[in-house]
Amino acid sequence: MDTTELAAALRTRRDDLTAELDRLTAPPDETTAVAFGKRIGDGTTEAVERLSTTATARSIAGSLREVDRALAKLADGTYGTCDGCGQPIPPERLDARPATPWCVRCSAARA
Repeated sequence: MDTTELAAALRTRRDDLTAELDRLTAPPDETTAVAFGKRIGDGTTEAVERLSTTATARSIAGSLREVDRALAKLADGTYGTCDGCGQPIPPERLDARPATPWCVRCSAARA
């Protein structure tokens, strides 16, 4: 994939992630009543759902940062270079994860 196609694909991915993040973080509909019931299970379900939504939103925000970083690297000519060690990121890894700023070794070290 050439850089023009890659940039377009990354921008599309960014738009999709932004839309999903907006959906997850939108305030609840005013007509929807959120209340905790008298029994433990009533509030627990809502609490678990909110935790899940928060975790998903954080993950999407992280993916957005990676896409933005990849677009910046495309613009400055450093795309395909690891942010951690400065070595080239193998093409196979970039094919699998086009927005990644790290090689496998540096990515594993961050985990």
